Amino acid sequence: MRPVAGFDFASNDYLGLAGSTLVRRLTKAALERGISPGSGAARLLRGNHHSFSALEYHAARHFGSGSSLFFGSGYAANLAIFAALPAARDLVLHDALIHASALDGMRLGAAETRNFRHNDVQSARDTLQNWRAGGGKGQIWLAVESLYSMDGDFAPLADLATLATEESAFLIVDEAHATGIWGPEGRGLAAPFAHLENVVTLHTCGKALGLQGALVCADPVLVDLLVNRARSFIYSTAPSPLLAEVLRDVLTHLENDPSRRIDLLSRVARARGLARDIGIPPSRSQILPVILPGDAACLAVAARLQGLGFDVCAIRSPTVPKGAERLRLSLTLNPDDAALVAVFAALQETTQ
Repeated sequence: MRPVAGFDFASNDYLGLAGSTLVRRLTKAALERGISPGSGAARLLRGNHHSFSALEYHAARHFGSGSSLFFGSGYAANLAIFAALPAARDLVLHDALIHASALDGMRLGAAETRNFRHNDVQSARDTLQNWRAGGGKGQIWLAVESLYSMDGDFAPLADLATLATEESAFLIVDEAHATGIWGPEGRGLAAPFAHLENVVTLHTCGKALGLQGALVCADPVLVDLLVNRARSFIYSTAPSPLLAEVLRDVLTHLENDPSRRIDLLSRVARARGLARDIGIPPSRSQILPVILPGDAACLAVAARLQGLGFDVCAIRSPTVPKGAERLRLSLTLNPDDAALVAVFAALQETTQ
């Protein structure tokens, strides 16, 4: 593993909160209120601190769902969703590029799984109908991400929500890279549908929110099922109550002060123009992939950029398909504008 060095064009700390004075101040204030750093037990034993219920109540209102449940990580949350909610006769129908943690949850679950072409609603519809034509009769769980972490592209959520309604399916939306940035007031791209009984959203807290953990937001009946069935919830020591308390304060801050989100969206627009200027296909999001096929070429360019002081990562198989190796340029508020301009100048020099 590489040591952390250079201007940050690799992390998911999009709003620059992870090491911020704000989070330090909120953490200090929570400690002074007597909030415990450790939980001491699983939540179904003695670890159910009041900070968890306060966060979950606040998060449900913030993200527009009926209820929510706090997990120690997005990985644990995806394991819970896909292993505990779909049943044996059901079908999990998922985008071909869905995150590895969701795939691992499906492997632990009892439902059948099929994928459809990335961001292709007609492919999803055809795959679903073929499953039913072959005798499938269970519940459909349609699983996607709202913003894909390696391609930086958005899912056609409105059309997917329509498909879910037409087919009486549940729609599961992983908002990991949208939370805090995209959608109404940064509440996620699935926010217009989050209140519906057939919608489950996952909001990770270790990316734009700058901390750690994840919130599954859903109808109270589904949240109760997770509490009673999800092994990654039942058999894990509860996360830090201090963390939950600070997360609630961060959500409150973002509700009252949109300046970080506005600054990031401005940076995304700025980067779009810089990318066009040097002939790199621009991204609509804060994630810009620069395709450099072949491990050797991709690693060499990444090494040259790192040597110039820019922390840019090479992404290789199996995270992306062979032949689609890439640099993943992540736009955060951590570098200043001069560093943003400089990294694109360095990209032009090293890739041409």
